Amino acid sequence: MDLAHERNARSTFLLGSSLARATALSEATLDANAIGETSNSAGGLQVLSFVAVFVSLLLVAFTVKGFQYVRRRPKLRSVAVIVLGDVGRSPRMMYHAESFAKLEFNTYLIGYRGSKPLPSLSLPHIQLCYLAEPPSLLAKIPFVLSAPVKIIHQVMSILYTLIFEISYPPEFIMVQNPPTIPTLALVWMVGRVRGSKIIIDWHNLGYSILALKLGKSHPFVKIAKRFEATFGRSAYAHLFVTKAMQDHLVAEWSLVGQKAVLHDRPPSHFHRCSPPEVHELFLRIGPSLVSPSLRDYLPSPETPYTTQFTTTTITSSHKPLPTADCSPYSTINMPELRGDRVALLVSSTSWTPDEDFSILFDALKLYEARAVQVNKGNPGQLPRIWMVITGKGPLKAGYMAEIERLQEKWSFVRCSSSWLDAEDYPLLLGSADLGICLHSSSSALDLPMKVVDMFGCGLPVCALDFACLPELVKDGQNGLIFKNAKQLAGQMEMLLTSFPDATALEKLRSSLQRVSQTRTSHLRQHKESVEWTTWTDNWTRVVKPLVLKDVERFD
Repeated sequence: MDLAHERNARSTFLLGSSLARATALSEATLDANAIGETSNSAGGLQVLSFVAVFVSLLLVAFTVKGFQYVRRRPKLRSVAVIVLGDVGRSPRMMYHAESFAKLEFNTYLIGYRGSKPLPSLSLPHIQLCYLAEPPSLLAKIPFVLSAPVKIIHQVMSILYTLIFEISYPPEFIMVQNPPTIPTLALVWMVGRVRGSKIIIDWHNLGYSILALKLGKSHPFVKIAKRFEATFGRSAYAHLFVTKAMQDHLVAEWSLVGQKAVLHDRPPSHFHRCSPPEVHELFLRIGPSLVSPSLRDYLPSPETPYTTQFTTTTITSSHKPLPTADCSPYSTINMPELRGDRVALLVSSTSWTPDEDFSILFDALKLYEARAVQVNKGNPGQLPRIWMVITGKGPLKAGYMAEIERLQEKWSFVRCSSSWLDAEDYPLLLGSADLGICLHSSSSALDLPMKVVDMFGCGLPVCALDFACLPELVKDGQNGLIFKNAKQLAGQMEMLLTSFPDATALEKLRSSLQRVSQTRTSHLRQHKESVEWTTWTDNWTRVVKPLVLKDVERFD
């Protein structure tokens, strides 16, 4: 019994000892694991600390390098010309870029791709920088929703172009206004960060254009006006298209910086076309005049001998073309204008609310009625007319649908819309007989570039009256001014009577030719004389001194 008890006690002791050893071993293992985990945790923290320090150093390095990149000294004789629109439809800014390039400025013309730019922009010093187009979806949603998204997209595109595509800060940044938002604020900021000098080219007032769409009392219009006044107030230089605009902005917003009026002027290649040039133009564009309303209305062409406006008939009193004997033209005389041609009238528009084309269409109705009446008793007294309207814009489809309906019953009037390449546009103006301008100006402070182009091509103009128009159009001297459709119809009748031998029209044309020959027309406005010259002459006189003033100190 005792032996059994002793054997049981020994077994219990051995089991207890085994459990004690197992417990001790387990605790030892746990302690070792804890020590390992602590060691691993400390190592992980060291790695994380190293990565954090490395990333921080990289960020500091990139920040310093980025700051150094952004703050580099502007490169002399360089300019960024910004157009927040279709570059090819911004003639004044293209002329600016061409003028800078001729001074050997590295010129970056920034804007949207679209119409074909001027051929002269292929000069060595000009680089076209096209902005990314806003998403097409924005055109399908309300303006209030699409405008903020569009502005953000424009901000990113312009900043990327000014900071990264142009490697060195340009000495000058020239910006067209309007559009105002967001370009004025962006160039204001970039100019201060990168040290570029800002030149604002005031074409009009942005808030006044927005008011046409939303109304003068709309909150967005008030915000836009404050925005324009804030970021447009201070610049290295301000250029204005009229003296009236300069006087208004200096008084209203107390502009800071150099100020100069740079009237629009035509480039040197704008001129009155000779009959051979008219012939060549309509040989090229004549085949496109195939609409039913024109096919039986214009004189029939027999290319290459005649076009709708020119002929090459052989008479003994004319000298043959100096061509090779084997040429089919060797016995053809120089082209002449056809005696049976229609009167060619031209108007140019962007089809926006600041041009009321209902005035023109009402005038065409009145002319049609008057021509029918007059020609009954005196056939040929008033000519048939072909009104060509060039340009693109949002209101085009509605207006042209209306005119197509009206002219189905007309005998003396046809109206067509067209979009011409930059090379053909001045040739059309130089071939036309009368220009019509319906620009009314949202601010009453700008002048229509289309009238300048027409004058440059020796084309008399009938222009809709507004406040500062007399800075450009002198009633009865280089054109006529009308206030409504009835007056325009009366002016058309007076100028075109007995066409093509229209005495009143020839008088205006001769006045423009004298101005072109002397290259100076003293048009008195605000007690100052405005010199009528080419764009190059005018730019050299006004802008060149502003942009070379500082550069020449380093040359």
